[in-house]
Amino acid sequence: MAEVRAPGDVVVHLRRARDHLDRNFAAGVDLGEAASVAHLSKFHFHRLFRSLYGVTPAEYLSNRRIERAQDLLRATNLTVTEVCMAVGYSSLGSFTTRFREIVGETPGAYQRRWAIDGAPRIPGCFVFMWGLAERRSDRSASDEKSAAASPI
Repeated sequence: MAEVRAPGDVVVHLRRARDHLDRNFAAGVDLGEAASVAHLSKFHFHRLFRSLYGVTPAEYLSNRRIERAQDLLRATNLTVTEVCMAVGYSSLGSFTTRFREIVGETPGAYQRRWAIDGAPRIPGCFVFMWGLAERRSDRSASDEKSAAASPI
């Protein structure tokens, strides 16, 4: 199979889609949504994304979720199930399998290893409060913009 290369003007759109995947990794971005952000058909997007980044969009999203899970397991006192749900997985089994494929150990073993050597843990309630506060501030900022844009 011949290698597909992304034209320079399309790379900007692929980066925009990758940034969208990074920002919305826990929300479950599908191929069609990511392709629309890049202004490409989903099949062309998939081909060019893999050519440029070396992984498919689904693999990229999965890797991003596992990276975030590693951060949460190292730094917080959240349970493995809470971390699983926080990074966008709906199945603990799928999360554990994928985590083990990428990291080489189960999430529980990873968390225990870091609990011994790592820094003090951030309480999970703070993590969830921060996430909710962030979403609330995004919503209030968008409400302010729409209120300012709408004529009275």
